[in-house]
Amino acid sequence: MNPANLPFDSEAMLQGLRAWVECESPTWDAGTVNRMLDIAARDMAIMGATIERIGGRQGFGGVIRARFPHPKQGEPGILIAGHMDTVHPVGTIEKLKWRREGNKCYGPGIYDMKGGNYLSLEAIRQLARASFTTPLPITVLFTPDEEVGTPSTRDIIEAEAARNKYVLVPEPGRADNGVTTGRYAIARFNLEATGRPSHAGATLSAGRSAIREMARQILAIDAMTTEDCTFSVGVVHGGQWVNCVATTATGEALSMAKRQADLDRGVERMLALSGTTNDVTFKVTRGVTRPVWEPDAGTMALYEKARDIAKSLGTELPHASSGGGSDGNFTGAMGIPTLDGLGVRGGNGHTLEEFIEVDSLVERGRLMAGLLATLE
Repeated sequence: MNPANLPFDSEAMLQGLRAWVECESPTWDAGTVNRMLDIAARDMAIMGATIERIGGRQGFGGVIRARFPHPKQGEPGILIAGHMDTVHPVGTIEKLKWRREGNKCYGPGIYDMKGGNYLSLEAIRQLARASFTTPLPITVLFTPDEEVGTPSTRDIIEAEAARNKYVLVPEPGRADNGVTTGRYAIARFNLEATGRPSHAGATLSAGRSAIREMARQILAIDAMTTEDCTFSVGVVHGGQWVNCVATTATGEALSMAKRQADLDRGVERMLALSGTTNDVTFKVTRGVTRPVWEPDAGTMALYEKARDIAKSLGTELPHASSGGGSDGNFTGAMGIPTLDGLGVRGGNGHTLEEFIEVDSLVERGRLMAGLLATLE
């Protein structure tokens, strides 16, 4: 089966993708994520998949597991793993409207990662229309919480990956048309400062500001960044009344490293910040962590197959490890052959200028179809 002969149509793909993008699905709004999962479930049910809904927990949306008809269904096969949550709050669609400008198409979550999820289903659809039976059964798993570190579904992803021979992750492709064969380790931290209240006008000196301590610690955390391990604070909340010295302030920090040992040392440094200074207590607790994923022989063999398919389609397919976590961190770290970054090309993810390159829908759709048609 030559994937170049499959009649992928970028305009038809855009039409289907638009309904996904215009269904906003920010991680923290479980109802909207579930609506997005409903749309994907309906599309896959029409394709003939058996759909299983797994309820959400910890305040997040649920999970959809779709198994496509196959003579070997139930045996180890291929898992396509993607997330349907985005970082864009409801209402972003008014600022980042769906629009097409030449080879670019814009919309919230179109790049990270609804475009990649959609082209994966289109690859399955095209193979089915061609009456082609893949060597291995295909399972699709769509999850609701990747953008916050996958706290509620890591166990499901790992369990499903363990039942399969390969994991394909249609996160955005690299700018050089490459794919991802490893990812850096990531740790998240919760920060809390607790001070002493007082009236900010009448008895200012009697208070101890949690906000001031948080600000001091943010500068200290940023200053810990090295080439081996980065640190940043991305969320801060503090105070309630401007005429009160703030009693509490909270925040969230992120650390990333190429090597697990560097991240482990970074975690130690972060936790060591806990303590009391000038009657203000600062507490650091560890949040969700993504293990480093270093490519092994299985992942590299999978990559070589993808590279050969790309060559047959007339394109080069470089590879590299990437910063920024994905659920590929988990499956790759388990030693299961994993190929990430199989989704669309584009850019400006997590911003109000997020876009995809339209021609990458068909190009990456053919690559995905080629992998599904040849992996055994």
